[in-house]
Amino acid sequence: MKPNPPETPQKDLNRAIVLRPLASADESVRDGEARLLEAVGLAQALGLEVANAEAAPLRQISPRTYFGSGRVERLKQQTEELGAGVVVVDGALSPVQQRNLETDTGAKVIDRTGLILEIFGLRARTKEGKLQVELARQGYELSRLVRTWTHLERQRGGLGKTGGPGETQIELDRRIIADRILRLKKELEDVRRTRGLQRRARARAGLPAVVLVGYTNAGKSTLFNRLTQAGVLARDMLFATLDPTARQVKLPSGRAVIMSDTVGFISDLPHELVESFRATLEAVTEADLLVHVRDIAHPQSEDQKADVLSVLAQLESDAGRKMPPVLEAWNKIDLLDEASRVARLRRAEVAAERDGQGALPPVAISAETGEGLDALLAAIDRAAFSATRVITLTLPPDDSGRVRAQIASVGKILDESTDEHGHHTLRAELLVEDAARFAPLEPLPEEIRPAAE
Repeated sequence: MKPNPPETPQKDLNRAIVLRPLASADESVRDGEARLLEAVGLAQALGLEVANAEAAPLRQISPRTYFGSGRVERLKQQTEELGAGVVVVDGALSPVQQRNLETDTGAKVIDRTGLILEIFGLRARTKEGKLQVELARQGYELSRLVRTWTHLERQRGGLGKTGGPGETQIELDRRIIADRILRLKKELEDVRRTRGLQRRARARAGLPAVVLVGYTNAGKSTLFNRLTQAGVLARDMLFATLDPTARQVKLPSGRAVIMSDTVGFISDLPHELVESFRATLEAVTEADLLVHVRDIAHPQSEDQKADVLSVLAQLESDAGRKMPPVLEAWNKIDLLDEASRVARLRRAEVAAERDGQGALPPVAISAETGEGLDALLAAIDRAAFSATRVITLTLPPDDSGRVRAQIASVGKILDESTDEHGHHTLRAELLVEDAARFAPLEPLPEEIRPAAE
């Protein structure tokens, strides 16, 4: 009698294998090991238990399964031996590749975009956040219909209630998703208008807007809680927070700013997410000051900075306006030894001195211990209230001379004109505080930029 073969562990949808595709081009962008660790962090942020993680060298991409047949066979064996029901591929899979990998391995396959969407869906708490995640998910699913349904070859006919004569199921499903996307965009447009009214009210109160940006897990939420006592979720986890939060912060001078926390950025941020979160990210382009929170102790800190600047450049291009000045807050400085800390700060000061555009010198802080926060608030105080706002005003004939003289005494008139009815329209560059005095006369700020030297 033959002995029974060892039982294969049942596949668990909470256990995952993480693969980081490794092509030669990856080495010049970021160390493959660091990217693999980041992919593991994303999987863990979704609550998955990572049974195995490894880089997967690629000589060429297979149109059918992305990986070669040898890697796919090995992956199938690993899922069976480890009982892993999920395979996370830290790359972009086509719908066909994703479907074929699932068929060949017998496990659920999720790519980088799908993984981040799942995390965002888990983190969203407000109505706005849920709308934005749903919009991104619908856009992602629109290209995945070939994987999502198995009945796509059937046709429906009838009186138009379930699709026109001869309309295939995939066409009907695409139309349903497209209609859903339009409705979501309309709802988010209402959110954008509401945010515009809130920003206008803050501008009229003379409160500059300071927005925290940075790579995910750099410590933005911990810093935000330290400065505002807001109680925002702050954990050592990628994308621990999603929904934006704004609070008033008192500065050393006695003045105040409105500070906002934002969703963390990440390398290869899926385009669907940038598009869907535009209502939230508008706060970045319309701020008076950005505080770029960096994990200065991270071995890939410079690469993370480049990723953040890349997203900011994309937002600047989409918004069609100049990005506000950026103040770097070098967080987790307590994790560096004294020699490394001094050397990093000195290099940054030298770089700032050489920058002909008057870059703001970085401030070393520890959001965890509170070190350097007084210096950071003082730097925010100086930078936020030295920024200027360009406003456009239309003045009535009987009052244009007086108001124009007031504006000219505190700022710079860029251009002006008078119509046939005597109404005087001018564009002027004023300090934030001065612009607030005239804000009731104008719409939302046209442009925000650092004050001229």
